[in-house]
Amino acid sequence: MSLGVRLEGLSVAYGAARVLEATDLELPAGSFTALLGPSGCGKSTVLGAVAGFVRPTAGRVTAGSAPVRAPGPERGVVFQHYALFPWRTARGNVEFALKRLGLPRPERRRRALAALAEVGLAEGAEKYPAQLSGGMQQRVALARALAAEPEVLLMDEPFGALDALTRTRMQDLLRELWRRRGTTVLFVTHDIDEALALAERVVVLGGAPGRVLADHTVPAGPPDAALRSLIAHHLGAE
Repeated sequence: MSLGVRLEGLSVAYGAARVLEATDLELPAGSFTALLGPSGCGKSTVLGAVAGFVRPTAGRVTAGSAPVRAPGPERGVVFQHYALFPWRTARGNVEFALKRLGLPRPERRRRALAALAEVGLAEGAEKYPAQLSGGMQQRVALARALAAEPEVLLMDEPFGALDALTRTRMQDLLRELWRRRGTTVLFVTHDIDEALALAERVVVLGGAPGRVLADHTVPAGPPDAALRSLIAHHLGAE
């Protein structure tokens, strides 16, 4: 299952500092969109507004037909930092996140084990975070989000702290999960190659305050050098 998301005239300011200015963006249900831009352009603010963590100064965000005013279980979030409880096992971390749904313990356990298996960590379910590599810990964080069966998955540079090989493996896993589940994905990154490798659409954010500079469909097949060059031009990287 998946939900569409719409941002209409979204502006965010913290005091006198304007972070995001009159931003319009539509994420169709089941789509995979990368939000790309340099640090400080408002990418995480957009994601926070969709998650319900950030209150807009103007405009609105809707998920499906419902306005977003607070976090909700239909919107799962994965951050760069795993934020796992060190005293809980991988399974325990995933189960704990399900308590807010009011699920009985047997159902929490079933969902936790199923989600860990889905991300390839079934054998590590009873291990503690200190016993897991960075990539494995990020798999736990991803399983924690997936176990709630969200219709929208929001990811804020989740693979930024991983080494290159682990990062590639996690990207492959995420693409496979998206194809299998059909969840709407909004993926924040500052890496052009990561955006092009993962998403079917790349939205470029920039400026101060942040605004949409470009919106590109990513063609299927091998990497498109011309598109990469164009996006780099938008970012001022060339």
